[in-house]
Amino acid sequence: MKEKVGFIGLGLIGGSLAKAIRTYFPDYEIVAFDKNKEALALATQESVIDVAATTIDDNFRNCSYIFLCAPVAFNVAYLKQLTEYLNDACILTDVGSVKTNIHEEVIKLDIEKYFIGGHPMAGSEKSGYANSKAMILENAYFVLTPSKEVSQEKIDKYEQLVSTIHALPIILDYKEHDYITGTISHLPHIIAATLVNYVKDSDTKSELMKRLAAGGFKDITRIASSSPTMWQHICLKNKDNISQILASYIKYLEEVKSMIDSGDGQAIYDWFDSSRIYRNSLPGASSGPIKKAFEVYCDIIDEAGGIAAIATILASNGLSIKNIGIVHNREFEEGVLRIEFYDESSSKKAAELLQKFRYIVYER
Repeated sequence: MKEKVGFIGLGLIGGSLAKAIRTYFPDYEIVAFDKNKEALALATQESVIDVAATTIDDNFRNCSYIFLCAPVAFNVAYLKQLTEYLNDACILTDVGSVKTNIHEEVIKLDIEKYFIGGHPMAGSEKSGYANSKAMILENAYFVLTPSKEVSQEKIDKYEQLVSTIHALPIILDYKEHDYITGTISHLPHIIAATLVNYVKDSDTKSELMKRLAAGGFKDITRIASSSPTMWQHICLKNKDNISQILASYIKYLEEVKSMIDSGDGQAIYDWFDSSRIYRNSLPGASSGPIKKAFEVYCDIIDEAGGIAAIATILASNGLSIKNIGIVHNREFEEGVLRIEFYDESSSKKAAELLQKFRYIVYER
């Protein structure tokens, strides 16, 4: 009997997971439920799923895996509906970026022996099944948070599946996961949104700040363009950790303010130098919770057809450009033209091509 995998929710991550499983486990039967009938129809048309379920029903019996891929708040609600369809061999999991809430509900429902929380640290600024791709998960960290009652055999099996789809499994306690992601993902998103709103509220009547906020400011606040609905859910579901982390961060900012107020030049230098050293030590090979931008910067002469020439070189070599434009504020960075690509291999190939045509290229 071939293995069966169920999906509750077939959006960006659910769709990407389904496509990855279809690619690496072509014999698996895949059944999916989603309120969005268009997503189910497209997944069926593309032969990604075998069964499009209109409700959570008997189609989900005898699954080896059931992935909860709806928004965080909805995944908890779906747990109760799934309890009657679980079997001893089934691994019940989710893909949410907050874990404590769903683990606590799993404990209440007494289904710990089935549940291993999951968090693929991958994504896109776009959403929905239509934008899903198997490659989104490649070389991305995929955190697993096993329940206390789940067997080691199930943990090993899930780890193997994650490795087979070319993601990188990491085992964490669910509470530790929420504190870590609160610090390295949730806090940066809040900071980015705060910076953007602060500039908006502080701008001149002629919106001069907005006009000059290209380049570096736009880069460091890129994640403020993420889905407000998703971040509303995350802030509410991880509010205790986020509140604690924000309190610590605000205290840290007060210390920085005091350092600047005192005019201690050496302390200011050491503070910036410490951040530079630590930032440069961060690994760049794998995806973390904040989606990486695949960008190339290059210098071009201000003349007619300059951008078109570069676009032609890239297009003739099969490279798709996601975004391209002049960087008007380059006070702290190099490169007149910014070119963004959909994946890392494209950005690297583009850099090599442009250098071959004697453009000065900057990679970050």
